[in-house]
Amino acid sequence: MSGTRLQSHPASAAEVARLAGVSRSAVSRTFIEGASVSAETRARVLAAAEALNYHVNHLARGISKQDSRPVCLIGATLDAPFHARMLDRLTQALQRARRMVMVINTGGADGPGAGVHQALEHALSYRAVATVVLSGTPPADLVAACVAAGQRMILLNRADPLPGICHIRVDDAPAMRDAVSMLLRAGVRRCALVTSASGTPALAQRAAHFRREAEAAGLSLRVWQGGPTAYATGQRAARELLAGADRPEGIFCVTDLLAFGVIDAARHEFRMEIPRDLSVIGFDDVAQASWGAYDLTTFAHPFDAIAEEILLRIGSTELPEAPILLPPTLCWRGTVRPEG
Repeated sequence: MSGTRLQSHPASAAEVARLAGVSRSAVSRTFIEGASVSAETRARVLAAAEALNYHVNHLARGISKQDSRPVCLIGATLDAPFHARMLDRLTQALQRARRMVMVINTGGADGPGAGVHQALEHALSYRAVATVVLSGTPPADLVAACVAAGQRMILLNRADPLPGICHIRVDDAPAMRDAVSMLLRAGVRRCALVTSASGTPALAQRAAHFRREAEAAGLSLRVWQGGPTAYATGQRAARELLAGADRPEGIFCVTDLLAFGVIDAARHEFRMEIPRDLSVIGFDDVAQASWGAYDLTTFAHPFDAIAEEILLRIGSTELPEAPILLPPTLCWRGTVRPEG
C-alpha cells in the first residue's frame, strides 16, 4: 500500500493564473487589499487558489519593503531561563507588530565571537531591518557593514563602544541600593555576593554596584565568584560560604539561577530555613522565581519595556545619543526577612 505523496513544491501564482484563466497580475491584485479587480475575476482566482492550496509568498513580495524585512535576534544559551523569557517577550511583541522574526542561536559556534560573526553575516544576507544582540560581542567590521546596509543594530546589556549602535541596558544601580536596604532592614550585618566567572558586562556591572552599596552601608561583605552562570554554581557557592562558623546572614546573587542553587544547598545540605536563617535575593525574575519551592525575592527585568524600546528604535532613523537605561522592578517575596 502506498502512502500519500506530499506536494513537491508550493503552488505558484502562475499556476493559479492558468487554472483560473486570468493573467498573473490579476492574481497579484486579488491578494492586495484595495487593488482594482472585478468581482468575477476575484471569485475565479480565489477558487483556483483554494483548489491548489495556494498561499501568498509574503517574504518574496515584501523583501524589498522596509516594514517587511525580518528582525534578527541573536543569542547563545537560549535555553537558560532568563534568555528563554526574554526571547518569549520579544518575539511576541514583534509578531504583534506584524514583524517577521529570525532567531539565530550562536550557542554551538566554535570559538568566542564566531557565532555572532556568522549570525551577522546571515542577518546581512537576509536583509534584516534590525539585529538585536542578546548576548555575545559583535565584530566591529561587521557592525559597520550592517549599519552601512541600513540595519539598526541594538545591543542589550552590553558595554561595547561601537559606533552606530543603540544600547539598551537595565539600570542596576538603584536596584542594588534597594537590595542592600532590604538586607539591612532584615538585620543582616554579614552578607555575601555570589557571581559567576562568565565575565559578561551586565553581571560584572551588577556585582560592582552591589559591592559598592554594601561597602558604603558598612556591611561585612564576602565576594564569591566562579564557574558558569548556572544552578550548580550557586550550590557550590553556598557550600563554600556556609561551611564555616562565620556564615553570611544574607546573600545577593546576580541571577535567579544562582540563587536557586544557593537556596537548595542551604536548605538540604545545611538544614537552614529561608529566610529565618538566611536571606537570599536574586535578579531576573525568571518564571521559576515565583514558584512555591523558591518564592524568591528578586528584581524583574523590564522585558516589556525593552520590547517596546526595540520596536521604537526599529521604526526610527535617529540614534540615541546615550545608552537607554530601563529600571528593573522589585518583586518582594518570601526569601528575605521583612525586618530584623
